[in-house]
Amino acid sequence: MSTASVWPLRAGTAFELAADLGYDGVEVMVWADPVSQDVAAVREQAQRTGMPVLSVHSPSLLITQRVWSPDPEVRLRRSVDAAVELGARTVVVHPPFRWQRRYGDAFPDLVAELEESSGVEVAVENMFKVRPPGGSREARVSAFRPSIDPTDVGFRHYTLDLSHTAAARMDALALADRMAGGLSHVHLADGTGVPKDEHLIPGHGGQPCAELLEKLVRDGFAGQVVLEVNTRHASGAATRAKALAEALLFARLHLGQ
Repeated sequence: MSTASVWPLRAGTAFELAADLGYDGVEVMVWADPVSQDVAAVREQAQRTGMPVLSVHSPSLLITQRVWSPDPEVRLRRSVDAAVELGARTVVVHPPFRWQRRYGDAFPDLVAELEESSGVEVAVENMFKVRPPGGSREARVSAFRPSIDPTDVGFRHYTLDLSHTAAARMDALALADRMAGGLSHVHLADGTGVPKDEHLIPGHGGQPCAELLEKLVRDGFAGQVVLEVNTRHASGAATRAKALAEALLFARLHLGQ
């Protein structure tokens, strides 16, 4: 379970809920939460709850451009260092923004270098276009270079996010095929196709969540499936726990567990 799944609550709550509900481990979203930025504090949460850190989400969001450093290369390097210290297999990272020209030019080589030197999988995530202010309902622009689809560049490892495929109106199963053996990480969520990141509980939108999970089983997928869902509108702790339990049950059912 991603710690983002309990936002606006902090990472400690995510570790506790993951343990209580029977998840296998946690993905740490590095963002404004001070605990998420502190490797020692994250390690303490993992030890306290018995929930291992399986992956680290680099601070790639617009709202995290100052976390750790204003330099995106430094942020990615620190994410890989954190993964090594925490024993996490994967770092999730977004493609560069269009205005990050130097970082964007160096990004493919940087990812390859970090994977080679650390042994950590740096899994580049698919993104989505957004509706510009004042734009028509069908208008979409991309903030990423060279595109929202990391297979346009080609990387050794990919993250497939089903909320992002919904917002991009992209065929998730076709994207999985393009990622092929490079698909090592899945952000399981859902979406209705509106141009925003909904991260609904799987089965509550229009994405082929069940079909993708069943395809992973058929294809012998050996990577990680992480529930990254939105519970910020939960009316209380019980409602949030029920949603996250439902998401876990959905994943295990369609993964044949």
